Amino acid sequence: MAYPTVSGPYGLIPINLIGGQVFAGATRQIPIASGSATAIYYGDVVKLNSDGTLDKDTGTDSATPVGVFLGCSYVDPTYGLTFRQYYPGALTNSTITAYVQDDPDALFKVAVVSSGTTIGYVNRTSVGNNAVLVQNSGSTTTGNSAVAIDNTTATTSTWPVRVIDVVPETAFAGYPGSYESYRDWETDRKSTRLNSSH
Repeated sequence: MAYPTVSGPYGLIPINLIGGQVFAGATRQIPIASGSATAIYYGDVVKLNSDGTLDKDTGTDSATPVGVFLGCSYVDPTYGLTFRQYYPGALTNSTITAYVQDDPDALFKVAVVSSGTTIGYVNRTSVGNNAVLVQNSGSTTTGNSAVAIDNTTATTSTWPVRVIDVVPETAFAGYPGSYESYRDWETDRKSTRLNSSH
C-alpha cells in the first residue's frame, strides 16, 4: 500500500495509543469455538459470544466489538502448533485461540469508502464525528480484512466509529486526509465498543 494511493480497504490496523503512547503489539488471547462458521480476517472487528468465545462482529451502524482480530493459532493434528493470519471458518478444533487488540486506548488506521470497496475520502471537518463500518469479505490469499468505514460522518451517538484524525499522506484533490482516517476505542458504562459520544 504505497502512499498516497490507497488501492482498497484493509481492515483496522493498530498504530498507537491515545496520548502518543506506543502500541507494542500486546494482545489478549480469546478462544474461538470449534466449528465456528464465520471467517475472521486480520483487522476485522470482533465480539464476544455469550459463552465467552470470539466471533466476527458484522454490525455496521450498531457494532459492539470487544476488539480487533490480529490472527490466531491452534494445534494442528499433523503440523502441531500453527499460526494463521486469519481464521477460515468451520474449523473443527478445540484449541483455536484468537489474538485480539482490545486496549481501550488503541488508535487504528482504516480506509474510507464511498460504498463497498470503492475508496472515498473524508476531510478534516469529519474529525470528532462518528461513522459506520462497511463490512466487506476479507482475502483468503493474504488473510487480511477488507472492513472499512463509510465516508458519511455525523454526530450520531450510536454509530460505532469515532474519527480521531486524518492521514495527511493520503491527501487528495486538496482535501487534507482524504481516503483514510484514524479511529479510537472508548469505553462506555455498559460495554466496550468502538466509540460512544461523550
